[in-house]
Amino acid sequence: MREKPKLDLGLTAYDDLFKNEQELAESKLPKIYDIPIELIDEFPDHPFKVKLDEDMDQLVESIKERGLITPITLRPKEDGRYEIVSGHRRKKACEIAGLSYVKADVREMGRDEAIILMVESNLQRSVILPSEKAFSYKMRLEALKRQGKRVDLTSDPLGPKLGTRSNQEVADQVGDSMTQVKRYIRLTELIPDLLDLVDEGKIALRPAVELSYLSKDEQQMVFKQIEICECTPSHAQTIRMRKISQNGGLNSAMIEDIMLEEKPNQREKVSVSYDKVRKFIPESIPFEETGSYIMDALEFYQKYRSKVSQINNKNKTR
Repeated sequence: MREKPKLDLGLTAYDDLFKNEQELAESKLPKIYDIPIELIDEFPDHPFKVKLDEDMDQLVESIKERGLITPITLRPKEDGRYEIVSGHRRKKACEIAGLSYVKADVREMGRDEAIILMVESNLQRSVILPSEKAFSYKMRLEALKRQGKRVDLTSDPLGPKLGTRSNQEVADQVGDSMTQVKRYIRLTELIPDLLDLVDEGKIALRPAVELSYLSKDEQQMVFKQIEICECTPSHAQTIRMRKISQNGGLNSAMIEDIMLEEKPNQREKVSVSYDKVRKFIPESIPFEETGSYIMDALEFYQKYRSKVSQINNKNKTR
Protein backbone atom coordinates (compact mmCIF):
# COMPACT_ATOMS: atom_id res chain seq x y z
CA MET A 1 0.00 0.00 0.00
CA ARG A 2 1.37 3.40 -1.02
CA GLU A 3 2.02 5.83 1.83
CA LYS A 4 -0.26 8.83 2.11
CA PRO A 5 1.41 12.11 1.09
CA LYS A 6 2.61 14.06 4.11
CA LEU A 7 0.98 17.37 4.99
CA ASP A 8 3.32 20.25 4.07
CA LEU A 9 2.94 23.22 6.42
CA GLY A 10 5.91 25.07 4.95
CA LEU A 11 8.01 24.41 8.12
CA THR A 12 11.51 22.98 8.33
CA ALA A 13 11.46 19.26 9.11
CA TYR A 14 13.08 18.16 12.41
CA ASP A 15 15.69 16.00 10.65
CA ASP A 16 16.59 18.84 8.30
CA LEU A 17 17.68 21.00 11.25
CA PHE A 18 20.74 18.78 11.71
CA LYS A 19 21.78 18.50 8.02
CA ASN A 20 24.63 20.48 6.50
CA GLU A 21 24.20 22.46 3.25
CA GLN A 22 25.43 19.62 1.04
CA GLU A 23 23.07 17.09 2.66
CA LEU A 24 20.14 19.50 2.33
CA ALA A 25 20.92 20.08 -1.35
CA GLU A 26 21.17 16.35 -2.02
CA SER A 27 17.88 15.67 -0.21
CA LYS A 28 16.09 18.02 -2.61
CA LEU A 29 17.39 16.25 -5.74
CA PRO A 30 14.89 14.01 -7.56
CA LYS A 31 14.95 10.36 -6.55
CA ILE A 32 15.79 8.17 -9.56
CA TYR A 33 14.36 4.64 -9.69
CA ASP A 34 14.70 1.68 -12.04
CA ILE A 35 11.13 1.02 -13.19
CA PRO A 36 10.13 -2.08 -15.22
CA ILE A 37 9.10 -1.04 -18.72
CA GLU A 38 6.14 -3.40 -18.57
CA LEU A 39 4.63 -1.28 -15.74
CA ILE A 40 4.78 2.00 -17.72
CA ASP A 41 1.72 3.28 -19.63
CA GLU A 42 1.50 6.01 -22.24
CA PHE A 43 0.13 9.41 -21.33
CA PRO A 44 -3.60 9.48 -22.32
CA ASP A 45 -4.14 11.30 -25.65
CA HIS A 46 -0.43 12.12 -25.89
CA PRO A 47 -0.27 14.70 -28.74
CA PHE A 48 3.38 14.29 -29.70
CA LYS A 49 4.38 11.65 -32.22
CA VAL A 50 7.13 9.12 -31.55
CA LYS A 51 8.78 8.46 -34.92
CA LEU A 52 11.00 5.53 -35.81
CA ASP A 53 13.39 7.71 -37.81
CA GLU A 54 17.13 8.37 -38.01
CA ASP A 55 17.10 10.35 -34.77
CA MET A 56 15.48 7.39 -33.01
CA ASP A 57 18.15 5.06 -34.41
CA GLN A 58 20.87 7.33 -32.99
CA LEU A 59 19.14 7.47 -29.60
CA VAL A 60 18.87 3.67 -29.50
CA GLU A 61 22.58 3.28 -30.28
CA SER A 62 23.45 5.84 -27.58
CA ILE A 63 21.39 3.94 -25.01
CA LYS A 64 23.03 0.65 -25.99
CA GLU A 65 26.48 2.18 -25.53
CA ARG A 66 26.02 4.45 -22.51
CA GLY A 67 22.61 3.67 -21.07
CA LEU A 68 19.82 6.21 -20.58
CA ILE A 69 21.52 9.48 -19.61
CA THR A 70 18.39 11.58 -18.95
CA PRO A 71 15.75 9.74 -16.86
CA ILE A 72 12.12 9.87 -17.94
CA THR A 73 9.47 11.42 -15.69
CA LEU A 74 6.62 9.25 -14.40
CA ARG A 75 3.61 9.70 -12.14
CA PRO A 76 2.36 6.73 -10.08
CA LYS A 77 -1.12 5.40 -10.79
CA GLU A 78 -3.57 4.00 -8.26
CA ASP A 79 -3.29 0.49 -9.70
CA GLY A 80 0.46 0.30 -8.99
CA ARG A 81 1.47 1.11 -12.56
CA TYR A 82 3.09 4.31 -13.86
CA GLU A 83 2.22 6.89 -16.49
CA ILE A 84 4.78 8.72 -18.65
CA VAL A 85 4.75 12.48 -18.23
CA SER A 86 7.97 13.23 -20.08
CA GLY A 87 10.15 10.86 -22.10
CA HIS A 88 7.99 8.90 -24.57
CA ARG A 89 10.83 8.82 -27.14
CA ARG A 90 13.37 7.73 -24.53
CA LYS A 91 11.08 4.98 -23.25
CA LYS A 92 10.49 3.70 -26.81
CA ALA A 93 14.23 3.79 -27.50
CA CYS A 94 14.86 1.74 -24.34
CA GLU A 95 12.32 -0.83 -25.53
CA ILE A 96 14.04 -1.08 -28.93
CA ALA A 97 17.44 -1.33 -27.21
CA GLY A 98 16.13 -4.35 -25.30
CA LEU A 99 16.12 -2.87 -21.79
CA SER A 100 13.76 -4.29 -19.18
CA TYR A 101 14.05 -1.31 -16.82
CA VAL A 102 14.07 2.45 -17.34
CA LYS A 103 15.62 5.08 -15.08
CA ALA A 104 12.82 7.38 -13.98
CA ASP A 105 12.07 10.37 -11.81
CA VAL A 106 8.79 9.38 -10.14
CA ARG A 107 6.66 12.31 -8.97
CA GLU A 108 3.29 12.56 -7.29
CA MET A 109 1.20 15.02 -9.33
CA GLY A 110 -2.39 15.61 -10.38
CA ARG A 111 -3.76 15.18 -13.89
CA ASP A 112 -3.66 18.87 -14.82
CA GLU A 113 -0.20 19.37 -13.35
CA ALA A 114 0.99 16.38 -15.38
CA ILE A 115 -0.56 17.77 -18.59
CA ILE A 116 1.19 21.12 -18.15
CA LEU A 117 4.56 19.47 -17.49
CA MET A 118 4.09 17.02 -20.39
CA VAL A 119 3.40 19.83 -22.87
CA GLU A 120 6.15 22.06 -21.50
CA SER A 121 8.83 19.36 -21.75
CA ASN A 122 7.89 18.38 -25.32
CA LEU A 123 7.76 21.97 -26.61
CA GLN A 124 11.53 22.12 -26.04
CA ARG A 125 12.06 19.91 -29.09
CA SER A 126 13.61 21.45 -32.21
CA VAL A 127 10.86 20.27 -34.58
CA ILE A 128 7.19 20.40 -33.64
CA LEU A 129 4.45 19.59 -36.14
CA PRO A 130 1.35 21.81 -36.40
CA SER A 131 -0.87 18.94 -35.22
CA GLU A 132 1.35 18.47 -32.17
CA LYS A 133 1.10 22.16 -31.31
CA ALA A 134 -2.65 22.06 -31.89
CA PHE A 135 -3.51 19.27 -29.47
CA SER A 136 -0.84 20.14 -26.89
CA TYR A 137 -1.96 23.79 -26.77
CA LYS A 138 -5.56 22.66 -26.36
CA MET A 139 -4.70 20.22 -23.56
CA ARG A 140 -2.64 22.83 -21.75
CA LEU A 141 -5.31 25.51 -22.09
CA GLU A 142 -8.00 23.19 -20.70
CA ALA A 143 -5.73 22.21 -17.80
CA LEU A 144 -5.03 25.85 -16.95
CA LYS A 145 -8.73 26.66 -17.06
CA ARG A 146 -9.51 23.81 -14.67
CA GLN A 147 -6.74 24.90 -12.32
CA GLY A 148 -8.01 28.49 -12.38
CA LYS A 149 -11.61 27.64 -11.57
CA ARG A 150 -13.04 28.62 -8.22
CA VAL A 151 -16.53 28.24 -6.85
CA ASP A 152 -18.04 31.24 -5.05
CA LEU A 153 -21.19 31.46 -2.96
CA THR A 154 -23.38 31.05 -6.05
CA SER A 155 -21.40 27.97 -7.17
CA ASP A 156 -20.70 29.57 -10.57
CA PRO A 157 -17.17 29.17 -12.01
CA LEU A 158 -15.32 32.16 -13.39
CA GLY A 159 -16.56 33.29 -16.77
CA PRO A 160 -14.97 34.65 -19.96
CA LYS A 161 -12.22 36.56 -18.13
CA LEU A 162 -10.72 33.26 -17.00
CA GLY A 163 -10.64 31.93 -20.58
CA THR A 164 -8.96 35.10 -21.83
CA ARG A 165 -6.37 34.94 -19.08
CA SER A 166 -5.67 31.26 -19.74
CA ASN A 167 -5.25 31.90 -23.49
CA GLN A 168 -2.71 34.62 -22.78
CA GLU A 169 -0.90 32.44 -20.25
CA VAL A 170 -0.51 29.63 -22.78
CA ALA A 171 0.71 32.14 -25.40
CA ASP A 172 3.30 33.57 -23.00
CA GLN A 173 4.57 30.12 -22.04
CA VAL A 174 4.85 28.62 -25.54
CA GLY A 175 6.20 31.73 -27.32
CA ASP A 176 3.34 32.17 -29.80
CA SER A 177 0.88 35.07 -29.87
CA MET A 178 -2.58 34.52 -28.40
CA THR A 179 -4.02 34.73 -31.94
CA GLN A 180 -1.59 32.10 -33.15
CA VAL A 181 -2.43 29.84 -30.21
CA LYS A 182 -6.13 30.09 -31.10
CA ARG A 183 -5.34 29.27 -34.74
CA TYR A 184 -3.41 26.14 -33.78
CA ILE A 185 -6.17 24.98 -31.44
CA ARG A 186 -8.68 25.33 -34.30
CA LEU A 187 -6.70 22.67 -36.17
CA THR A 188 -8.02 20.08 -33.70
CA GLU A 189 -11.37 20.42 -35.52
CA LEU A 190 -9.87 19.15 -38.80
CA ILE A 191 -10.40 15.60 -40.01
CA PRO A 192 -7.18 13.50 -39.82
CA ASP A 193 -6.64 13.50 -43.61
CA LEU A 194 -6.57 17.30 -43.80
CA LEU A 195 -4.48 17.60 -40.64
CA ASP A 196 -1.89 15.28 -42.21
CA LEU A 197 -1.64 17.67 -45.17
CA VAL A 198 -1.00 20.53 -42.76
CA ASP A 199 1.80 18.53 -41.09
CA GLU A 200 3.28 17.80 -44.52
CA GLY A 201 3.31 21.51 -45.36
CA LYS A 202 0.83 21.13 -48.21
CA ILE A 203 -1.83 23.29 -46.53
CA ALA A 204 -0.75 26.47 -44.74
CA LEU A 205 -2.01 27.36 -41.28
CA ARG A 206 -4.52 30.08 -42.16
CA PRO A 207 -6.30 28.14 -44.96
CA ALA A 208 -6.38 25.16 -42.61
CA VAL A 209 -8.06 27.28 -39.93
CA GLU A 210 -10.81 28.30 -42.38
CA LEU A 211 -11.36 24.65 -43.34
CA SER A 212 -11.72 23.74 -39.66
CA TYR A 213 -15.04 25.63 -39.58
CA LEU A 214 -16.54 23.31 -42.20
CA SER A 215 -18.53 20.27 -41.12
CA LYS A 216 -16.77 16.89 -41.13
CA ASP A 217 -18.68 15.86 -44.26
CA GLU A 218 -17.70 19.09 -46.02
CA GLN A 219 -14.08 18.61 -45.00
CA GLN A 220 -14.16 15.10 -46.42
CA MET A 221 -15.46 16.49 -49.73
CA VAL A 222 -12.61 19.04 -49.76
CA PHE A 223 -10.06 16.28 -49.17
CA LYS A 224 -11.46 14.22 -52.05
CA GLN A 225 -11.21 17.22 -54.38
CA ILE A 226 -7.62 17.81 -53.26
CA GLU A 227 -6.81 14.27 -54.34
CA ILE A 228 -8.69 14.62 -57.65
CA CYS A 229 -7.37 18.09 -58.55
CA GLU A 230 -3.88 17.38 -57.15
CA CYS A 231 -3.78 20.84 -55.58
CA THR A 232 -4.75 22.48 -52.30
CA PRO A 233 -7.06 25.48 -51.81
CA SER A 234 -5.65 28.96 -51.25
CA HIS A 235 -6.55 31.09 -48.25
CA ALA A 236 -9.01 33.12 -50.35
CA GLN A 237 -10.68 29.93 -51.61
CA THR A 238 -11.09 28.51 -48.11
CA ILE A 239 -12.66 31.78 -46.96
CA ARG A 240 -15.23 31.45 -49.78
CA MET A 241 -15.91 27.82 -48.83
CA ARG A 242 -16.50 28.81 -45.22
CA LYS A 243 -18.93 31.59 -46.19
CA ILE A 244 -20.89 29.29 -48.49
CA SER A 245 -20.97 26.65 -45.76
CA GLN A 246 -22.32 29.15 -43.23
CA ASN A 247 -25.16 29.87 -45.66
CA GLY A 248 -25.88 26.16 -45.91
CA GLY A 249 -25.05 25.77 -49.60
CA LEU A 250 -21.62 24.11 -49.83
CA ASN A 251 -21.58 20.88 -51.82
CA SER A 252 -19.09 18.78 -53.74
CA ALA A 253 -19.76 20.53 -57.07
CA MET A 254 -19.13 23.97 -55.57
CA ILE A 255 -15.92 22.79 -53.94
CA GLU A 256 -14.76 21.38 -57.28
CA ASP A 257 -15.50 24.67 -59.08
CA ILE A 258 -13.54 26.63 -56.48
CA MET A 259 -10.64 24.18 -56.47
CA LEU A 260 -10.31 24.17 -60.26
CA GLU A 261 -9.74 27.93 -60.38
CA GLU A 262 -6.22 28.61 -61.52
CA LYS A 263 -3.90 29.80 -58.78
CA PRO A 264 -0.59 31.35 -59.88
CA ASN A 265 1.31 29.65 -57.07
CA GLN A 266 -0.01 26.22 -58.03
CA ARG A 267 0.27 26.13 -61.85
CA GLU A 268 3.33 23.97 -61.39
CA LYS A 269 4.02 22.36 -58.05
CA VAL A 270 6.52 19.88 -56.70
CA SER A 271 5.66 18.08 -53.47
CA VAL A 272 8.35 16.61 -51.22
CA SER A 273 7.69 14.84 -47.93
CA TYR A 274 8.89 16.85 -44.94
CA ASP A 275 10.43 13.71 -43.41
CA LYS A 276 12.71 13.36 -46.47
CA VAL A 277 14.16 16.88 -46.26
CA ARG A 278 14.33 17.10 -42.44
CA LYS A 279 17.89 15.70 -42.26
CA PHE A 280 19.17 18.47 -44.54
CA ILE A 281 17.71 21.29 -42.42
CA PRO A 282 19.42 22.65 -39.26
CA GLU A 283 17.53 22.03 -36.01
CA SER A 284 17.42 25.79 -35.42
CA ILE A 285 15.07 26.28 -38.40
CA PRO A 286 11.41 26.11 -37.23
CA PHE A 287 8.84 24.15 -39.26
CA GLU A 288 7.13 27.34 -40.51
CA GLU A 289 10.38 28.57 -42.13
CA THR A 290 11.22 25.32 -43.92
CA GLY A 291 10.07 26.57 -47.34
CA SER A 292 12.11 29.79 -47.10
CA TYR A 293 15.18 27.83 -46.02
CA ILE A 294 14.88 25.44 -48.98
CA MET A 295 14.55 28.35 -51.42
CA ASP A 296 17.62 30.07 -49.93
CA ALA A 297 19.57 26.81 -50.17
CA LEU A 298 18.59 26.35 -53.84
CA GLU A 299 19.62 29.92 -54.66
CA PHE A 300 22.97 29.37 -52.94
CA TYR A 301 23.45 26.11 -54.85
CA GLN A 302 22.62 27.83 -58.15
CA LYS A 303 25.24 30.54 -57.48
CA TYR A 304 27.75 27.84 -56.57
CA ARG A 305 27.09 25.94 -59.81
CA SER A 306 27.42 29.17 -61.79
CA LYS A 307 30.84 29.90 -60.27
CA VAL A 308 32.02 26.33 -60.91
CA SER A 309 30.85 26.60 -64.52
CA GLN A 310 32.75 29.88 -64.99
CA ILE A 311 35.95 28.34 -63.59
CA ASN A 312 35.63 25.32 -65.88
CA ASN A 313 35.11 27.55 -68.95
CA LYS A 314 38.23 29.55 -68.09
CA ASN A 315 40.28 26.38 -67.75
CA LYS A 316 39.04 25.18 -71.17
CA THR A 317 40.15 28.38 -72.92
CA ARG A 318 43.71 28.17 -71.57
